[in-house]
Amino acid sequence: MTSYGLVIGGNSVKTESDFAVYNKYSGEEMGRVSKAEKSHVEAAVASAEETFKNDSLSPYERYEILNKAAHLLKERKEEIAKVLVGEVGKTITEARVEADRAVQTMLLSSEEAKRLSGEIVPISASPGSENRFGYYIRVPIGVVCAITPFNVPLNLACHKIGPAIAAGNTVVWKPASDTPLSAFILMEILTEAGLPAGYVNLICGSGSKVGQWLLEDERIGKYTFTGSPGVGKEIKEKSGLRNVSLELGNNSPNIIHKDADLEKAAQSCVKWGFTTAGQACISVQRIYVHNDIKQEFLEKMVKYTKEVIVGDPMDDRTTIGPLISEKEAIRVKEWIDEAVSQGAKIVTGGSQNGPFIEPTILEDVEETMKVVCEEIFGPVVTILPFDELEEAIQKANNSNYGLQSGIFTSNINTAMYAVKKLHTGGVIINDGSTYRADLMPYGGVKNSGIGNEGPHYAIEEMTELKTVVMNLS
Repeated sequence: MTSYGLVIGGNSVKTESDFAVYNKYSGEEMGRVSKAEKSHVEAAVASAEETFKNDSLSPYERYEILNKAAHLLKERKEEIAKVLVGEVGKTITEARVEADRAVQTMLLSSEEAKRLSGEIVPISASPGSENRFGYYIRVPIGVVCAITPFNVPLNLACHKIGPAIAAGNTVVWKPASDTPLSAFILMEILTEAGLPAGYVNLICGSGSKVGQWLLEDERIGKYTFTGSPGVGKEIKEKSGLRNVSLELGNNSPNIIHKDADLEKAAQSCVKWGFTTAGQACISVQRIYVHNDIKQEFLEKMVKYTKEVIVGDPMDDRTTIGPLISEKEAIRVKEWIDEAVSQGAKIVTGGSQNGPFIEPTILEDVEETMKVVCEEIFGPVVTILPFDELEEAIQKANNSNYGLQSGIFTSNINTAMYAVKKLHTGGVIINDGSTYRADLMPYGGVKNSGIGNEGPHYAIEEMTELKTVVMNLS
C-alpha cells in the first residue's frame, strides 16, 4: 500500500500520523496520506513565501511549465481516471472527462501567463497633470492558499493552481481528505514539467484543523476555496482584509417553458441532474415545468431516468456510481423520506443501498422542503409546476443561492427575458444549469460565493493593480 508524504519545498515529508483513503465503491484502502500538524502548515507557507520573494520565472517560462504539465496530464489520462474512479466514486466515463478538462484548464492557464498586461491611464487629461504619463500593471498577490473539494478534485485544483502560477504567485494547497491521491499525481506532473520546488506546497488533513491554521497565517495573501457555504462564510469572516474567492453551493433552478423541445429538455435534466451522482454545485435540482406540458415532460424524464445504470463505476456502461460516502447517502435518503412525510411524491427512485442512491424524481414538493430550498448534493431532482413565466422566475430566485440556472424555450425573447430576470451568476439556455466550459467566467451571487473562476478571470482575482505615474516635466 502506497504511503504519501506532504510536499513542502519540494520534499516529501512523512508525519507521525496519517489517514487512509478508501475506494468509494469497493471500500478497499487505496493508500495512506500523512496528516499535517501546525508546524507543517507553517513550513509550507514559509516555503511558498520564500519562493515568491526569490521568484525568477519569466512569463514565458511559466507558459512552458504549464503547457508541458497539460501534455503530461494528457499522457497519464487513463491512470488519472482510474484514481478518480477509486477515490471519488465517479464513473470511468466521468473521470475521463475530468482528466480531459484538466488538460484544457492547464492549457488555458499557460496561455494566460503570456497575456498579463496593463493599460495606459490618461493622467495628462487631469488639470495640472499635463506633463505626466501613467499606466497600470497587474502584479501577483504572493502566497495563495488553495482549498479544493472532493467532487472534481483534479480539474478544480487546476482551476486554482494553474492561474496562480500563471499570475506569478506561489501556492499552499489543501485538497479534500476524501480525495487527495490525484493531488499527488498533479504534484508529480508539475515537477516533471519543470516547476521548481516551493512554488506549490501540498498539505493534507482535516479542514477544521488545517483550514484554521491556514486562516491564522497572515503571510497568506489570498484564499481560493470551493466547498460548502458554511465554510466559505467562515473564511470570509476570518480572512480580514485579505483577498478571497469563494465557489460555494447552489440548488440550481431550471425552467421548462411550454414551447421547449421536451425531448431535449428531459434528456438534459436527467444527464445534468444525475452526473457525478448529483454531487456538483450546479447540478440540476429544481425543475420548474409549465403546467401545459408537465405530464408529457415528466413521462420523458421518467423514461430516461429508468435508463440510468447504477453500479460499478469502472464499468463503461455505468451511469451513476456511489456517493462520496455511505454517510452522505444516508443523509440524502433522510431528506427524501422527510419530503415524502411532508407530502411529496416519489415519481421514480427513492431507494438507498449503502453509498448508492437510486436516481430520484420528486413531485408535489413545497418550496420549504429541504430537497427544494437547500442543496441536496445527490441524484435527486424536484418537479415544480408553474403557469406564468414570471411566476417561475420569481420562485427560481427565491433562494439563498445564485450560481447557475437554466431555461429551455424555443423563443429568443423568452430566453433573453429570463437572462435579464434570473438572479444567478450564469444562465444556460436550452441546456441544464450544470453546463460549464473551463474558459468561461464561473461564479455566483448571494450565498453561492464571491469572484469568478476560468483561468482568464481567476488571474484577475489573483493579481493586484499597480499604478505607475511619471512626471515628465
